[in-house]
Amino acid sequence: MSGKKQLGEKGFRHELKYYITEGDHALLSRKLSLTMEQDAFAKKSGGEYFIRSLYFDDRDDSAFREKLDGTDERDKFRIRIYNMRDDVIKLECKHKSNGYIKKQSVSLSRKEYEQLMMGRRGFLLNRPEPFAKRMYLEFTQRALKPAVIVDYTREPFVFPMEDVRITFDKDIRTAYRATDIFNANLPTYPVIDGGDMVLEVKFNRFLSTYVRSLLQPERCQRSAISKYVLCRKFEL
Repeated sequence: MSGKKQLGEKGFRHELKYYITEGDHALLSRKLSLTMEQDAFAKKSGGEYFIRSLYFDDRDDSAFREKLDGTDERDKFRIRIYNMRDDVIKLECKHKSNGYIKKQSVSLSRKEYEQLMMGRRGFLLNRPEPFAKRMYLEFTQRALKPAVIVDYTREPFVFPMEDVRITFDKDIRTAYRATDIFNANLPTYPVIDGGDMVLEVKFNRFLSTYVRSLLQPERCQRSAISKYVLCRKFEL
């Protein structure tokens, strides 16, 4: 499937990632705040919010190894919560193909999350969403198991043209071999040295000249960053 065809499909987007310093973040954040809005959730949370994700992988660690090998067609599966609350629990698949990304998700109740963690996946077949049924097959056929917890604080900016979303992901940490995402007392460990953080830029077809001007090579180091891989290096 060609990149052009995929980009025209619903949900497929560009994703650019960069390592940046705290100083560059301060400069970029200030400039973005002059022309972009923060998303509604960030506005309610004082400008940023905490994200915790529990990633799943199969017994061969396929998602981890495919990323290291640069496999173009690959999936990552996770459960994600925000600010340690259980009112929004997302079961997600992030798919990458031909340089583009697409995310699918279904919301879980706390009870459904608990069932899934106990290996009881049958409720997914009773959900009306096709993606829920797909996840039942993924968990069953691939024997997906919890792999690693990834924590960070996100500062997001959004722009309506081409659905641009720019995020600063700070203090990326991992909880060593832990799987209880609602345990606020888990010991965690930083995975990036020196206070650097990750800048992510997502958009549909193109970036405006203004946004591109901010992402100058001398300011931002583009990289094929995977927070999942950064955290799993402590696990394997």
